Amino acid sequence: MDKDNAEALVEEAIFEFTMGGHDKALAKIAEALAADPDSFAAWHAKAEVHFDRRELDEALEAAARAAALAPDDVHIHTTLSRVWMERGDKAKAEHHGARARVLGWKDQLKDGDGDGI
Repeated sequence: MDKDNAEALVEEAIFEFTMGGHDKALAKIAEALAADPDSFAAWHAKAEVHFDRRELDEALEAAARAAALAPDDVHIHTTLSRVWMERGDKAKAEHHGARARVLGWKDQLKDGDGDGI
């Protein structure tokens, strides 16, 4: 299986997740990670599924793997912020929330959507 198939599996997992099929989603994500262990999308999706199930240790582990693969991704820092907040670590939650905001501002300025700040 190649990276394109892994991406397709992640898309299927996201669909299963949105339909409430957490176990099916995690199975698809496991297949995707077997095909491409460095799939940011798969690690991020895994973090979100575990977060939704309130499996915070697993969510944090998956989110950390995703962040290691894409340290400048706005969405993974938002996920990390949410996980840390649920775990009760406000300082780490605020750190990742601030990182997400800065990255979001950079994207806006790069895309010309900034408001002159």
